[in-house]
Amino acid sequence: MDDFGYALSVVQYGGMPPSAKAWKGEGAGVFELVEDYRGDAFRAVYTVRFEKAIYVLHCFQKKSPSGVRTARHDVSLVHERLRAAREDYEVRYGRKED
Repeated sequence: MDDFGYALSVVQYGGMPPSAKAWKGEGAGVFELVEDYRGDAFRAVYTVRFEKAIYVLHCFQKKSPSGVRTARHDVSLVHERLRAAREDYEVRYGRKED
């Protein structure tokens, strides 16, 4: 948790943490933080698409039975939460996106 917290604070100040990589499937501005802890893989997916806010879309322990692929359930959650983040941003700040 500390590593994700530190990485997200770097993002808040406009940086790109070393553990971040592009999240495939949602286009530009969606990233995945990757951390390994005691042999387990953990992920946090966030978006910087919006000018005034960063949204953490999903955090999970990677337990895919198909090896390196992320489970469909986790991919679907990211997609749904990105849509919800867009709606929330429009309510809070208006329609303008980066």
